[in-house]
Amino acid sequence: MKIPILDIKGQYKRIKSEVDSAILNVLENTNFINGPEVKSFEKEMCDYLSSKHVIGCANGTDALQIAMMALELKPGDEVIVPAFTYAATAEVVGLLGLVPVMVDVYPDTFNIKVEDIEKSITERTKAIVPVHLFGQAADMEAIMKIANNHNLFVIEDNAQAIGAKYTFSDGSQKYLGTIGTIGCTSFFPTKNLGCYGDGGAIFTQSDLYAQRVRMVTDHGQKNKYYHDIIGCNSRLDTIQAAVLQIKLKHLDEYSNSRYQAAQIYKELLKEVDELIMPFEVSNSTHVYHQFTMQVKSGHRDSLKDYLASKDIASMTYYPVSLNNQKAFKDISKTFVSLDNSEALANSVLSLPMHTELTREIQIEICNAIKEYFKQ
Repeated sequence: MKIPILDIKGQYKRIKSEVDSAILNVLENTNFINGPEVKSFEKEMCDYLSSKHVIGCANGTDALQIAMMALELKPGDEVIVPAFTYAATAEVVGLLGLVPVMVDVYPDTFNIKVEDIEKSITERTKAIVPVHLFGQAADMEAIMKIANNHNLFVIEDNAQAIGAKYTFSDGSQKYLGTIGTIGCTSFFPTKNLGCYGDGGAIFTQSDLYAQRVRMVTDHGQKNKYYHDIIGCNSRLDTIQAAVLQIKLKHLDEYSNSRYQAAQIYKELLKEVDELIMPFEVSNSTHVYHQFTMQVKSGHRDSLKDYLASKDIASMTYYPVSLNNQKAFKDISKTFVSLDNSEALANSVLSLPMHTELTREIQIEICNAIKEYFKQ
């Protein structure tokens, strides 16, 4: 595509000298596993997020699985997840023999519907996994209140909203991923804070859970060759940590670039009645991992094809709600209507969103969209 959905290379070119130097330093020192860059990055991430603990791991999916293992969830335990999100959120639930209980999302924010959480709690419910989808917060104050009332864990899936802040009713703020029992994120290359391979991290304020997370990531051992619990092998690579150290310094700049690009899209497309622009909640900053709009009247797929004919990329995140995925049919439960999730799967379309977007590129994209609806 002439206009891609993202531009990792353009971002790399701007920080090339810093990144190349950091990678070469790792190669020179040959500390490829658990090198000093891993510990330094974890500390810098703690400082950035005001989180007591940050533990790196191999990827964002592992982060979710490790969190559930560290919390000692058992087969048959129920975990509440939104039906409109990436499959990994529910996949790890099934992988551990837990039961994904799917609830709906709000049609404007795309985030988990608080009322449905309350309706879906049973005596077997042990955890809630709110996903901060596309770059802004689920309603964490309400979710934490429900969790506290029912003695439930909250595992934040923050793969798409690193750097976003949530404002509580008393005016206090916290970074997403640091509010629940445990927070998880992904450093997949396309993320707002992305490395140049796979990577992930887990956040917690609890010394106990941090210790268990570290044990789970390292074969269940606290001391080498003494395995106290069943764990796995999931480490943040030293080279990736070195890259992330560089990019963390630029994260706020990246978030601002994405936010400004989103406002330009909204300005240029405000008169296109067939589109519903992304909604910004008042109690969360939005870091626009994706610029996801809704296309009315069944035009989504044909608009996507039209943009492709103009060499403009767009993406559907996500074309099938989790309750309709074959993988979850026999293992999940649902106690509520999932109408919003199913409707969004048929209407959402994401436009190019990255730190290298220019107004000129966005004008070209938006002109093509306007042309489509004038046909």
